[in-house]
Amino acid sequence: MIEGFINWDVSPLIFSIGAISVRWYGLLFAMSFAVGYVIMLRFFRKENLPEALLDKLSMYMLIATVVGARLGHVFFYEWDYYQHHLGEILMVWKGGLASHGAAIGILLALFFFARTSKRTYFWTLDRIVIVVALSGFFIRTGNLMNSEIYGKVTDLPWGFIFIRAGETLPHHPTQIYEALCYLAIFFFLIWYYYRKDGAPRPGFLFGFFLVSLFTVRFLLEFLKEPQVNFESKMLLNMGQLYLSRLYLPD
Repeated sequence: MIEGFINWDVSPLIFSIGAISVRWYGLLFAMSFAVGYVIMLRFFRKENLPEALLDKLSMYMLIATVVGARLGHVFFYEWDYYQHHLGEILMVWKGGLASHGAAIGILLALFFFARTSKRTYFWTLDRIVIVVALSGFFIRTGNLMNSEIYGKVTDLPWGFIFIRAGETLPHHPTQIYEALCYLAIFFFLIWYYYRKDGAPRPGFLFGFFLVSLFTVRFLLEFLKEPQVNFESKMLLNMGQLYLSRLYLPD
């Protein structure tokens, strides 16, 4: 162990009983939905909306997040592998989720939700992004517990040596950087929602979320290690390229 840095050797497994295993990532992923539901329930009650509508929205979000994130990883990062192992696409428990894939899935799902629920698209997005920002905090914390998606080698005193990942040098704990940024975005969004008494200007929260979150993601990607081998030869990694496409459309 190298003195003066943080030696990170936390097990991703919380406990195991027989064939049942509970992992930090799975728990935090589930918490993002559970806590998000509670927050959205407060919004719905404040705006005198039926809980049945929230249940419908939650189902759209759950399916869109899981399916979008999985397919995003498969097609954006490892299609060369999965095209020959199609059955493994369904094996989500083996890992491999992409946030940009989840974003695409959520945007599509919310479009159809808005069409069938008599809510405008921006009304839906302005409220969903509040809990999505908080979910980002939970997910990146889960990545930290898994010792994955960390940054490049650093000599800063808060560098983490990810022992379970086989690292012997300190790296930027980019999971923590990103998680704290998402938490700050969440606090601003929910503060603004209540400051406007549950009636923010349509599109403002969604717009702020896009600019702030994507700026954070784009800049922090420069500190991260490549997620897949082919990214090591790229000036911008895959995440940055997809974010750039959102900012610079044809």
